[in-house]
Amino acid sequence: MVQLSRRAVSLYAVRVCFTVASVAVSVSALAQQPAAPTPASIPAKPPVLNRANELLPQWFRLRGEFRERMEGFDGLGFNSTRDDLYWLSRLRLNATVTASKSLSFQAQVQDARVAKKTVGPTGTPFKAAMDLRTAFADVGAPTGHVTIRAGRQELVYGEQRLIGHVSWLNAARTFDGVKGTFRSKAFSADVFATSVVRILDSEFDKSGNGNRFAGVYGTTSKLIPLATVEPYILFKRDVNLRAEAGGFGTLKETTTGVRIAGKLPARFDYGVEMALQRGSLGTDDISAWAGHWQLRETFPGQAAVRLTGEYNFASGDKDPADNVRGTFDQLYPTPHDKTGLADQIGWKNVHHARAGFEVTPFKGFPVTTNYHSWWLAEDRDAIYNVGNAVVGRVATGAADRHVGQELDVQVSRALTPQLQAAAGYAHIFTGPFLKETTPGASYSHPYVMLTYVFLAEK
Repeated sequence: MVQLSRRAVSLYAVRVCFTVASVAVSVSALAQQPAAPTPASIPAKPPVLNRANELLPQWFRLRGEFRERMEGFDGLGFNSTRDDLYWLSRLRLNATVTASKSLSFQAQVQDARVAKKTVGPTGTPFKAAMDLRTAFADVGAPTGHVTIRAGRQELVYGEQRLIGHVSWLNAARTFDGVKGTFRSKAFSADVFATSVVRILDSEFDKSGNGNRFAGVYGTTSKLIPLATVEPYILFKRDVNLRAEAGGFGTLKETTTGVRIAGKLPARFDYGVEMALQRGSLGTDDISAWAGHWQLRETFPGQAAVRLTGEYNFASGDKDPADNVRGTFDQLYPTPHDKTGLADQIGWKNVHHARAGFEVTPFKGFPVTTNYHSWWLAEDRDAIYNVGNAVVGRVATGAADRHVGQELDVQVSRALTPQLQAAAGYAHIFTGPFLKETTPGASYSHPYVMLTYVFLAEK
């Protein structure tokens, strides 16, 4: 097999990103031109492949989605010799049966594949052979006082910093369990008891195995003017995890927190989330916390210019041998692009600062660029990636806490109601800590993605 050089991989990926962006710009520019008049008697219809539901009874609906993404990296593990460029394909088929206003059923099958990947793992989360991803029943009217969902389902709350479907990955997350939603005019609350589903390569995906995840997540818009307040308490249990002393124990962890998102005068909006963790893992006590603070300003005008300032913190472990675990647990988030588009630095033992700029030069064509910088919270703890893996650690204490910096850019465009295009590029400049604990090379991550919806209109 011919191996491309590191420079060739980078240039090829960047060229593809610019090609997709150029096509999207052309489509956007054409979209601004006046459309030719059409007879009023001939209404516009979606493509034939998106009109399957017209032939089906009202109580039965189908939807299909196919996603193709080319992505790659230069410098995996901050090692200049580890480069790759590969393809991720994902097919989803969804069926909904509505038996009545208060009873419905949904099921989704998924098949996810990876091709041309030669560096690093090729199993989960890159690959997930055809399996039942979701299957649940909803009992109760969607806007009624009480709704119960039972079965295999997604859990999605807030900005998904702690609980999400992580759909960016080829093999996304689901849970087996029961969720009850209770609503009043002033407040709503979800109460759930679940277990995360493990994606297995050669057998049916399963939950359990000692894992339990439960909680109460509330929402109200009555406490703070022009804001939504979301208090929550979450319980996580897992088994056979390593304690600081080296043995294995059972994790019993409680996360208590609140998220607030609202608007301020002068076109500002803000977001705040803080979470406190307590519990135990074997003989270890747990004492950790994390916070997210964001302020954005949106300027008037067709370009919809938006400036973002953001700071994120997650505690680390001060002493790896004191039987107190101080490293924040991210739980089950959708971590993509929360602390950088490259997804190489996670929300654990970190100070993270972000400055962002977004502009929409054409209608429906946002261009977003961000600058990130990271520092260790505790110099004897590791820096972790979004999947909780250790990136680097100095057990005796890092000489410098500055991890590194990232610049990234993303574009997206709905080419049709059924076809969405997106592309992005991220580059990490290694700081003193990464140069001390890894080979120290920079890291680049390009991607180009197309998502096509079929059977349904969108």
